[in-house]
Amino acid sequence: MSRPAAPHGMNIAFFASSLVSAYWNGAATYYRGMVRALHERGHRVTFYEPDAFDRQKHRDMADPPWAEVVVYPAGDEAEVLRTVELARGADLVVKASGVGVHDALLERAVLDLQGPRTLVVFWDVDAPATLDRMHADAADPLRALVPRYDMVLTYGGGEPVRNAYKGLGARDCIPVYNALDPSTHFPVAPEPRFVGDLGFLGNRLPDREARVEEFFLTAAAQLPERRFLLGGSGWADKPMPVNVNYLGHVYTADHNAFNCTPLAVLNISRESMARYGFSPATRVFEAAGAAACLITDAWEGLEQFFEPGVEMLVAHDGGEVAQHVEVLDAARARAVGQAAYRRVLAEHTYAHRAAQLDAVLEGRAQAALEVAA
Repeated sequence: MSRPAAPHGMNIAFFASSLVSAYWNGAATYYRGMVRALHERGHRVTFYEPDAFDRQKHRDMADPPWAEVVVYPAGDEAEVLRTVELARGADLVVKASGVGVHDALLERAVLDLQGPRTLVVFWDVDAPATLDRMHADAADPLRALVPRYDMVLTYGGGEPVRNAYKGLGARDCIPVYNALDPSTHFPVAPEPRFVGDLGFLGNRLPDREARVEEFFLTAAAQLPERRFLLGGSGWADKPMPVNVNYLGHVYTADHNAFNCTPLAVLNISRESMARYGFSPATRVFEAAGAAACLITDAWEGLEQFFEPGVEMLVAHDGGEVAQHVEVLDAARARAVGQAAYRRVLAEHTYAHRAAQLDAVLEGRAQAALEVAA
């Protein structure tokens, strides 16, 4: 078994979708928050991302001072393997799920970097979907690799996901949940282009669309006199009630204004995440960080993060979303938003998550030293 180096001042190699572009990349906020927080704890992160899906043409940030970004050509396997080799000697190597190109190759190749001082981790940013895929296909190549990783980290899922990964042979599986980066997501002045009664941000995805129809479009149809805002890629040809204003892709720099301007904003979990529970989306913490009044679909584990009815409003269907919007006034919305804001700063920032990860790695290092002794 590999023995990790002491976690303070680690060299970390991170293979994932993209740090510098949120274009068709919902995990960007999570990566940015975690990597920045790890840097602030004294670690050095190199983030390897492929030049794929036009993300480099839709960058929404320059290379940050808190990470080295390596954009590699993903045209052939040889290029990918050469890039993986650059990470040899790192203290911690992370292969995130959902890179989007050559995932299976990367999942095999990073394991060749394991050594006496190198820990190799699979970090699943969409565990419900990954687990559903592996359970549906006994020949899925990742199934055989799971037991070889030093550990599996996930950004959601709680005990259902932990148990599922351990059932596949994972040595350990630890949730490192989404959170807030207060330096990037915070209250701002409202903007006229985002004025409305309810706003929702989310790309059009197969396991989200039906739930958007139910929780957002149904609510809009029931309240024709109210103004609804939809942001995200892929919805242009979707039939919508006339009171829905489709905004297209909303860049990360505009998320604060989007959250702060409407009377309330809506969170809709993807079907797989709602089914597993304990999977608060990035948008939940972004909205709380903006002191927005959030209405969320109901999912198991919500009360672990926020108090329903006090720090967030909960709906079980589109009718309940409409009811919340219909009776909500500015004073109530402000009270809910402020309560969420206090809670997220106290318990759910990426600084909290990075400290958790350091504690996990400290424990691994100490256990390895005790075994060696």
